[in-house]
Amino acid sequence: MRNAWIICRKELSSYFVSPVAYFLLTMFAVVFGFFFWTALGYFANASLQMQMSGQTFPLNLNEQLIRPLLQNVSVISLFLIPMITMRLFAEEKRTGTIELLATSPVRDLEIIIGKWLAAMMLYACLLIFTALNFAFLFKYGNPDWKPLLVAYLGLLLQAGALLAIGTFISTLTKNQIIAGAATFGVALLMFVLGWVGEYESSTWARVLSYLSINAHLESFSRGVLNSKDAVFYISMIFFGLFLTARSLESLRWRS
Repeated sequence: MRNAWIICRKELSSYFVSPVAYFLLTMFAVVFGFFFWTALGYFANASLQMQMSGQTFPLNLNEQLIRPLLQNVSVISLFLIPMITMRLFAEEKRTGTIELLATSPVRDLEIIIGKWLAAMMLYACLLIFTALNFAFLFKYGNPDWKPLLVAYLGLLLQAGALLAIGTFISTLTKNQIIAGAATFGVALLMFVLGWVGEYESSTWARVLSYLSINAHLESFSRGVLNSKDAVFYISMIFFGLFLTARSLESLRWRS
């Protein structure tokens, strides 16, 4: 997979050559920083009120602060992931370099994995900013680091599934705006599919609830590594990349 790694590095460098990566990193840092500041202020105020009322049972940092913040990250990702994936293949089609890729000796799988890995690495860079904020909690508090790592794994798997779907959508058009908007629409729909289960208990409703991309993050956010949820995300990654391969194969035949 040497070619996949070369494509990954090329794609990742293209993010940082353009303003895309810096814009995403800045926006994410500002938005999550505001969430962290307000959540920490609320947590500190609640702890102070408990002490003043004579309650000695301390609030749990992982449950009352870290877990809600990481759940907010999955919501923020709905807006950022389309910006990451919209240019992967749409830009190649717009500039005409997709024909060079389609006729090159590099295999389709290597191209797809290389571009998807680059998108995953950029998303991982976004998560580093959350870790910088949480570093203050470990310096001045005593949170449990194991549930935090499991929650990060869940976020990476969820993002991997959405990035795979976004990669596929990017192969369908040469317009980055259309690719980004379509990816956001699909990601948002998959995020809210679980709402059906709140008022409907029939088989089709349970199927839709199971397909919700957000429902499977719940166990990870609690620090529980559930194999069923991990298999769901991995299956979605393979499904998205499989569709991308079929779409790229059709482009190769047409070229």
